[in-house]
Amino acid sequence: MKPEHFIESPFGVRSPLIIYGTAWKKAQTQSLVATAIAQGFRGIDTACQPKHYNEPGVGAGVAASLNEALKRADLYLQSKFTPLSGQDPSNIPYDADQPLPFQVRESFQVSLNNLQSDYLDCLVLHSPLRSLEKTLEVWQTMEALFDAGRARQLGISNCYGVHELEALHQSARVKPAVVQNRFYAETGYDREIREFCRRHEIIYQSFWTLSANPQLLSHRAIKDLAASYARTPAQILFRFLTQSGVVPLTGTKSESHMREDLSIFEFELTQAERHSIQLLLK
Repeated sequence: MKPEHFIESPFGVRSPLIIYGTAWKKAQTQSLVATAIAQGFRGIDTACQPKHYNEPGVGAGVAASLNEALKRADLYLQSKFTPLSGQDPSNIPYDADQPLPFQVRESFQVSLNNLQSDYLDCLVLHSPLRSLEKTLEVWQTMEALFDAGRARQLGISNCYGVHELEALHQSARVKPAVVQNRFYAETGYDREIREFCRRHEIIYQSFWTLSANPQLLSHRAIKDLAASYARTPAQILFRFLTQSGVVPLTGTKSESHMREDLSIFEFELTQAERHSIQLLLK
């Protein structure tokens, strides 16, 4: 990826404008991560959540990809602390009987071990907890990891209430640099949250961008643009998002689709074309 295909946060962390997501890859994780990096992906998203992620496989795929031409510093690695409510009770990667701060620290160390790295480019809280007090207890532990230079920036995922995000932002000493949410019609495509992110220089990442939006991909406006640019509807939607300040995650297992996803930077939608798509997100 070229330098212009990255975005820099207020914390000085550069992340690609499209990121490879590793959920639900299971035994294929290592080979898929290695393939994604070989194709040109420089951002990898994972989580310390064995229920949905094979984080050791991510680390093995990354390790197999590093060489004289590609160093750890060339990659953006992002993982998550997943609270107990999101874990498989039979396979929790930290001591569930310990207080929340201990759980966060232990989960973080497991992630570093899994990823064979001594730092994360971003540590994400996988979802808010049942109260703001509990969320802040976790966040303050994450802030300590930031202070120690072990997590270069912090983020939150699955945060769909703008007031919840506002409360976290107001209370946090280290402000969230990333919000990662499912991008779909049921939440109004997070219009309010995306506007909040824009105002506060927070990078908004979208997941389930294709899977949750078949109606967009099949809409005449998208299909016509795809035909005009000799691209796929998925490429049109991804390019629209990257030009609109959204960093999409793609979890494709197809090598050809990986190449297509990365080639979205070969063309640019006009303002009028972007407006025609924006009208679909109402």
